[in-house]
Amino acid sequence: MSPAEHDTVSSPASPALQRGLTRLSSLAVAIAGIAMLGLVAVQGWQVFARYVLNDSPSWTEPVTLLLLSAAMSFGAAAGVHERRHFRFHLLAQAFPPLLRQASEAIAAAVILVIGATLAWWGARLLFDGIDIRMAGAPLPQSIVFLPLALGGLLMALFALLQLAQALAGDRTQGEG
Repeated sequence: MSPAEHDTVSSPASPALQRGLTRLSSLAVAIAGIAMLGLVAVQGWQVFARYVLNDSPSWTEPVTLLLLSAAMSFGAAAGVHERRHFRFHLLAQAFPPLLRQASEAIAAAVILVIGATLAWWGARLLFDGIDIRMAGAPLPQSIVFLPLALGGLLMALFALLQLAQALAGDRTQGEG
């Protein structure tokens, strides 16, 4: 079932909330895509500057880490919303309905806990090093944890809706 079809199915969330979360997921995909393009550009410049100009810039490594963190974190969050994350879909479909509902609820709860943990510790690490300057770039040393915190928050938010859907017995919970 496509994400657009999934939005039209009745669930405990309002249609406006569903649309909002879908837009948020689309924004996360856009950020991840832009970060990947930026990653290619920064690494391309690094190679050109090092081997053609013989003057390797110091800022490319920290910026690469930030872009990689953004692509990974926002991409993972969108994967949770689209239900494209690692799971045992065929096994869950073989379960009787009540056990399938329980397995979907457990899976959503696990993702919720993981997302909340990433958000909490990502934010803690971000604020712990925000006043320390990064070597090689005029950025805070801990800026690479910002995408981790935001991506974790999005994962938790998307998983919370999926948990509510699983507990409400939404038949589309396991599809996608």
